[in-house]
Amino acid sequence: MPKSKTELDFLTAVERGEVVSQQVLSTRVGAAVGLINALLKRTMRKGYVKAKSAPAKRWAYYLTPKGFAEKSRLVAEYLEISLGLFRQAREEYEALLLRAERLGMKRIVLVGAGELAEIAVLAAHDLDVSICAILGEGDNRDRMAGCVVVRSLDEVGDFDAVMLTDMRAPQESFERLAAEVEASRVLVPDFLRVVRDRETLITKHKAMA
Repeated sequence: MPKSKTELDFLTAVERGEVVSQQVLSTRVGAAVGLINALLKRTMRKGYVKAKSAPAKRWAYYLTPKGFAEKSRLVAEYLEISLGLFRQAREEYEALLLRAERLGMKRIVLVGAGELAEIAVLAAHDLDVSICAILGEGDNRDRMAGCVVVRSLDEVGDFDAVMLTDMRAPQESFERLAAEVEASRVLVPDFLRVVRDRETLITKHKAMA
């Protein structure tokens, strides 16, 4: 999780001034208790958060005016980053799908059932290609963004290409795909920073060491 997003989630979690434990904050923010402790110390030192003692040796954490101002700044920063990523992702997916269309690859499977899959579906809307399925291993939904969600490529039937939309572990997803689908049929946007031949690169680096 990006640092600014973690800090924004943390400030949002304490802004109501509720009596909560660090374990509860850890669950709300999705971060380890150790990181929550570090965030509390840092934000209190900067004057963003104050603590008030409560019964049963507990604490109520709340935002100061300075903390509210910092939260507003982080919201604006996060939205700017998010919108920038959205624009870049849509442009790269549209370019990949256009290339696939020119090569006669019309039936595309998306690999990764997250936000990037929704962006890719939008990118395909005005093109002569079809998103025939979204591969979402571990996802319990039957449909997403109007497309069927499958747990294996074996469930798809005929398809022409797969396109990577996994934001959490793109390299690992790509390497699993490479074992099932020939390289020319695997579409990967540049912003995911996937290394197509990582084993060769690792071997080269070892030889240079």
